[in-house]
Amino acid sequence: MSESSADDVVASAPESRVVNVNDDLMNRVIVDDLMNKIVNLSKRRGLVFQSAEIYGGFRSTYDYGPVGVLLLRNVKDAWWRSMVQLRHDVVGLDAAILSPPQVWEASGHLQNFTDPLVDCRECNERFREDQLDDLTVCPNCGARNSFTEARAFNLMFKTQAGPVEGSGADVYLRPETAQGMFTNFKLVQETTRKKPPFGIAQIGKSFRNEITPGNFVFRTREFEQMELEFFVPPAEAREWYEYWRNERLQWYIDLGIPAEMLRLRDHDADELSHYSSGTSDVEFLFPWGWGELEGIANRGDYDLKQHAEHSGERLTYFDPQINEHYVPHVIEPAAGATRSMMAFLLAAYDEETVNGELRTVLRFDPRIAPYKVAVLPLSKKDELVGPSLEVFDMVKARWMADYDENQGIGKRYRRQDELGTPYCITVDFDTLDDRAVTVRDRDTMEQDRVAIDGLAAYLSERLD
Repeated sequence: MSESSADDVVASAPESRVVNVNDDLMNRVIVDDLMNKIVNLSKRRGLVFQSAEIYGGFRSTYDYGPVGVLLLRNVKDAWWRSMVQLRHDVVGLDAAILSPPQVWEASGHLQNFTDPLVDCRECNERFREDQLDDLTVCPNCGARNSFTEARAFNLMFKTQAGPVEGSGADVYLRPETAQGMFTNFKLVQETTRKKPPFGIAQIGKSFRNEITPGNFVFRTREFEQMELEFFVPPAEAREWYEYWRNERLQWYIDLGIPAEMLRLRDHDADELSHYSSGTSDVEFLFPWGWGELEGIANRGDYDLKQHAEHSGERLTYFDPQINEHYVPHVIEPAAGATRSMMAFLLAAYDEETVNGELRTVLRFDPRIAPYKVAVLPLSKKDELVGPSLEVFDMVKARWMADYDENQGIGKRYRRQDELGTPYCITVDFDTLDDRAVTVRDRDTMEQDRVAIDGLAAYLSERLD
């Protein structure tokens, strides 16, 4: 089947038309237009939904739909494969989300994990003081000198553990995954018999009571992190810091984000945490500007020393070669899984005109595409159902596959383009005679006739 025979095309949002405006407003319209397309596509195709939408939605909280959960899982799987599976010096961990106050007292979060909060007396909007361009003008209502005095606002969620309301012990939802890896350092090192340099990796939920969440899933109060704590001999810390800076930047490029949409930004001295001798961010060029995807920090020995002091446990490594105990230094690459998913989505989004119609396509690297293959019977007639399900059963055992027999073949092609599916397999009436199917490439829209018996090898060459 040729692309020109596709009988329907999904309508796309019209281009924004703006006249007689300044450059700032034009840029804002372009940003809003792109983000509206991404948000609408995410809802229409089952990537991301507003949480509790039937009740009006819950601000800054999102649910990942049937397609979004696959995309997010593939991003996390790609990270895990790179950071754990393909390395001999990193092991995994899944630490608890709830933690006692002692953990956060030792880490400094109870005292220091705060944002400066101000309120506008005129419109009652709340802002982070350190993110205001002008401390004398409210960006929401324009009122001058209307802000309250800044107040420290702790970002951790606190709850209670116990059977009776009001009588339990205070516990916290973790604001980061790192502390579980520090508190388990000794157990992991002893049970795996690893010696520095080695790392502990973890993917998991974190929670921060953000004052100003926004930009879709970029900044939310509930999010997933992909984090590594890499423990090294003190003398090797700088070398490993440079290694992980470059390694993490390259990971995004290898998975399809154009290099010009990424950069490494070193923190200035006044941005560094007191324990950090160096921190860099991998930043992505979002529609509104550069934003952090991942931070790589040289944390020194601060974390293990803090937990050793507060717990009374000895968190050192004994090196038999020098016959000494030492506290390893830590290099920490910490990425946002949901932010990374958003960056891959934005980088993959493309529009082009095909036969006079606008085609929207997500050009994902096959490794992170939600569906790798879609099986599309040309017709719902009974004689095509059997061979179509035969093909589907064959491919679904190897790759995540979609099966779609509703609407015209053109609309189904466009739907799979919008899902980022690399290959569509069409089972048509000729299949009944030649035992072959048509395979359509997402990016080129070129089509090959492939024998069913050779289909697995054909796809494996392109997907694996």
